[in-house]
Amino acid sequence: MHVELAVPALLPAPGAPSLPALELLLARGRRTPGKAGNLESWLAGAFDLDEDRFPAGALAALACGQAPGPQDWLRADPVHLRADRDRLILVPGQAFSLTAAEGEALAATLTPLLTGKFTLFPLQAGCWCLRAENDGEPAGSGSAPVELAGADIDPHLPPKQWHPLLTEIQMALYGHPVNTAREARGDPVVNSLWLWGAGKLPASARGPWQSVSADDPAAIGLGRLAGMRHRTAGGGAGEWLGRASEEGRHLVVLDGLRGTQALGDLAGFARRLQVLEETWFAPLLAALKDGRVGMLTVHAPEAGMSFEAARADLRHFWRRPRPLNSYSTVT
Repeated sequence: MHVELAVPALLPAPGAPSLPALELLLARGRRTPGKAGNLESWLAGAFDLDEDRFPAGALAALACGQAPGPQDWLRADPVHLRADRDRLILVPGQAFSLTAAEGEALAATLTPLLTGKFTLFPLQAGCWCLRAENDGEPAGSGSAPVELAGADIDPHLPPKQWHPLLTEIQMALYGHPVNTAREARGDPVVNSLWLWGAGKLPASARGPWQSVSADDPAAIGLGRLAGMRHRTAGGGAGEWLGRASEEGRHLVVLDGLRGTQALGDLAGFARRLQVLEETWFAPLLAALKDGRVGMLTVHAPEAGMSFEAARADLRHFWRRPRPLNSYSTVT
């Protein structure tokens, strides 16, 4: 079995705790340089998509049981915009919790504003999509909100055609009972939607894997489109190995680190890394040592690096482990 982990935002990792299993895997593995990018660009290349834009909306719809059909889709994810002097800072949904009931209540208020142009699908608490009901709708932003965490949104706003609708959406969200209750609890309010990932469902996708496991809806959608087995990543490698096939190549996307550093949450980033070490890296290293896994690859998209290790590579003791922050980003 060949297990491949795609771990966005893994490298570089300033302030990372000591992670013996991951540090050993990276040190002993054969390092392959690639093109640095985000998770979406990595997935597009890995699944051989021939698209100008990554169609995250259509792929998420497919992952969540919708039939995308020939229409254009785009993501319309709930976000919090925070004023910071003369700019607006984006806080993505990954940085706060939104219950399904809250999401449904907010979406119900927005639906009348969209009638005739779009249909809103609150697929998951933090993953909403719009289906365009007419041809020629503007494309939205090219960047996922988690990629813009902590950034000034002004350079990344969608085309001006969207601005009147976005203003209506923001006005409808302002003072919504859900947001009033969230504000009273001290939780970030949902005061806008971030529009991105526009496009039609690709005609096909292909890759070398027998299965895809991920919490990211676009990755699951790609697995489904490619005819691969697809499921959520679950609670860790122990659970995953218990249900995985003994043969073939398998992709696991672990995207829980995204956005934490950009929002200045270095302690949260360190905690999430430690969880990945305990639930994924250490168990998979043990499985590699005992032959349950024949090869293990760690992909770090933003760094443009991949590290591939077979059991025999673990004997290369002269490749000494080193801290994660010592790996430079490829440019």
